[in-house]
Amino acid sequence: MKKLHLLIFLVLPLFCLAQSTLKLKGKIKSENAPLEWTNVSISNSEGKIIDGTTTKQDGSFEIHLKSGSYKIGIGLLGFTDYQKEISLEKDTDLGNIILKENETKLVEVVIQSKKKTIEQKTDRLVYNLENNVTNVGGDALSAINTAPGVVVQNNTINILGKGTSRVMIDGRIIELTGEELNNFLKSISASDIKNIEIISNPPAKYEAEGTGGLINIIMKKGTRDSWKNTTTASYDQNKYGIFTLRDNFFYNKNKLRLSASFNGKTGYKNIDEVSDVYFEDGLSNLNARTKVKNENLSGKLDLDYDFSEKTTIGFQILNDRNNPDFQSNIVVNKYNRQNELQNYILNNSFADRESRNQTYNGHLITKLDSLNRKLSFDVDYFNYNSKFDREFLANNYLADGTFVDVNQSGRNISNQDIDNLSFKADMEHPLQAMNLSYGAKISFTNSISDILYYNTITGNPVLDPSQSNRFKYTENNQAAYINADKKINEKWNFQLGLRLENTQTTGFSETLNQETINNYLKLFPTFYTSYKKNENNSFSLNYGKRINRPRFDLLNPFRIYISSNSYSEGNPFLKPSFSDNFEFAHSYKEILRTSVTVNLVTNGYGVLFTSNPETNTQIVTRDNYFKSLNYGIGETYSATFADWWQSENLLYFLGAKTEFIKDINATPTNSLQIDFSTNNTFILGKATKLQIDFSYSTPFKSGLYEIGYASSFDIGFKQDLFNKTMQIAFLANDIFNTSYLKDFTSVVNGVKQVYNNNESNRFVRLSVVYNFGNKKINVKERALGNQEERKRAN
Repeated sequence: MKKLHLLIFLVLPLFCLAQSTLKLKGKIKSENAPLEWTNVSISNSEGKIIDGTTTKQDGSFEIHLKSGSYKIGIGLLGFTDYQKEISLEKDTDLGNIILKENETKLVEVVIQSKKKTIEQKTDRLVYNLENNVTNVGGDALSAINTAPGVVVQNNTINILGKGTSRVMIDGRIIELTGEELNNFLKSISASDIKNIEIISNPPAKYEAEGTGGLINIIMKKGTRDSWKNTTTASYDQNKYGIFTLRDNFFYNKNKLRLSASFNGKTGYKNIDEVSDVYFEDGLSNLNARTKVKNENLSGKLDLDYDFSEKTTIGFQILNDRNNPDFQSNIVVNKYNRQNELQNYILNNSFADRESRNQTYNGHLITKLDSLNRKLSFDVDYFNYNSKFDREFLANNYLADGTFVDVNQSGRNISNQDIDNLSFKADMEHPLQAMNLSYGAKISFTNSISDILYYNTITGNPVLDPSQSNRFKYTENNQAAYINADKKINEKWNFQLGLRLENTQTTGFSETLNQETINNYLKLFPTFYTSYKKNENNSFSLNYGKRINRPRFDLLNPFRIYISSNSYSEGNPFLKPSFSDNFEFAHSYKEILRTSVTVNLVTNGYGVLFTSNPETNTQIVTRDNYFKSLNYGIGETYSATFADWWQSENLLYFLGAKTEFIKDINATPTNSLQIDFSTNNTFILGKATKLQIDFSYSTPFKSGLYEIGYASSFDIGFKQDLFNKTMQIAFLANDIFNTSYLKDFTSVVNGVKQVYNNNESNRFVRLSVVYNFGNKKINVKERALGNQEERKRAN
């Protein structure tokens, strides 16, 4: 608490700073009329914009500044920009300023403008997914998977060379991980996303959670003074079919900005799993085929209202409902040492599943004064609940098919409910010497999960208390941060941040009557520096400390039996892991980017696939068992080989050194991993695009596990019709069916286990997109005090 008090004493006095100002005013006109909504910006001697406003109906503007030298910039779409150096020593009236009209027509400018696919910022990489044809008709998860340096596999999202990443929407963390997070992201339409920010070393403003940094999804807000509706219908065909209907509406007029979306999906997908366990007395081979129902309804409502030029208030609501019921057919074959089939188990099961999550956010952003100090408040509430009801029957058979007896018959009913409430305040405080930002956040999380197991082997369900459990978990977190950045000159820029997080957790298993309490206070520093040698070359160096907290379900100590000789259990004594991340980068002409990364993980935790050779029992558990040094070098090359051929290419070389900090009767192994991807867009005509993408990851060893290769070859095609009012798109994804998890191997207690999981990544998709609305742009967007943040959120 002493550290927290010290940080508060450092931060609070800055709220009270105030300085005298002078008045700068004037009027903006064309040759024959005043110009309303004209952007007026003020830059300091370093060229950094420090203030701004827009003109009123009569073309007038007024800005309050300290005495000093500035550059005033004036701009309006359709007119030539105006700039002038000024020295402000007293209240100044610039009088009438006449803007000249551009000779180029507005519509021509719109046609020629195009965003880069990848934009490198000081502390993040921005991916503009609209340039990739394969995202048409897709969802947020598939869009993340097309982002440079990001890999989605086996329900985890990883930044190459960093590790597992957390996901945010508009700067707000999503309190889900694993399969639950992936299902939620699948409910968000890719057409509702403006861009994706890949933040490998997040600044102190953001949560320190996530070894692999953060992925921030920026949602669209709509163009000023317009409304637009986009309806998308798509059909995916794999072994089964999935139909998706999405609708996105945007309204942006005067002080009101509104966006609403609806997404519905129905269909099925197929999952094939194979697990081989090599016991001393013979192989145990499991083959599972599962038919999963894809039924989803989701919606989003986002509203912002400008009470004045200084204050904006708004709210956001996201609601998502899934019904991923599944039917599984499992065969477990048991062989002797001569590889002869001895017997087998047939397990048939059906699961009725349902999950819902609701996210509510209220926010207020206000510009406090003409010095561009901005204060924002956020209140967030998140609720996730799931229901799982599974009935199964497993029978024993001899090798010749003779029925022996019932191996297991039962019914599992489990429910989970998670509530999270958080409050956050952020302050941006420009000073003469530097730009300062600081803030605080408090968060309260409650999770309740229960499991009921009924033995149905007699035909009548009988509750088995030894396999039933109720687990309660609470986690409270208090955080405060301070961040400062300084532009020394045109070449050097520095940023330094410090985040303090205090966490208290309590887990209680009612069946085991076991309570686990864990409290910790940690500091998370961040550092960035950039150097622009010349117009072609820039360098950057950054460092950040991160934490990776265990998921709630991993802390539940209860043992869940998968079969009579296979079970999974959590670990209430799991501790967070920590990582120190270093990155050095070089950019040449913004087309060739080199990145060198070093990542040190301490107290690392993960899944352990262990076994008991004496009983031939397979065990899935979790533990803090390793520390590792991960390193890599990556090259990203953005090329325009011709007017009709644009290409984004990535090549990473990754390595690691792992050491086990706990005796798990296994030996760590590591090897080189190479990741390569190329995304190519071919412009076949004014309204026609072809996309050809390929990715490949070599087999590699990492600590306890050995993982097979993965690759994907995708072809996409898009045709614009009726002046882009309609689009027709086709995608053939993972044509050769090679992107799934394969040869996931570990050796513990002398027993080798190999696992494969194919989740129907190969499919073809046909999408039809229809746009309508009023796209006419009459005025420019206000240059409010939060202009930079609003640019990121539009």
